[in-house]
Amino acid sequence: MPEISRFLGIIISMYFDEHNPPHFHVQYNEYRASMDIRNLNITAGSIPAKVRGLVEEWAELHCDELLMMWETKDFHRIQPLV
Repeated sequence: MPEISRFLGIIISMYFDEHNPPHFHVQYNEYRASMDIRNLNITAGSIPAKVRGLVEEWAELHCDELLMMWETKDFHRIQPLV
């Protein structure tokens, strides 16, 4: 699973040939979740509220890029939240 960003102990990744809706995976310590790229809802798993807020902030900044990567499967690193 390609890691596309890492910040503050949070790892963001996407799988190749994944099912719809477009989403990414979040890992933080023992927590795991999948988040819909378009509405940032958690579709599976759970993460702490503070982590979710940071991931939402990051994803809002990179929404178009995330959707493009989902569609093209051309994964690359995305700038972390600073």
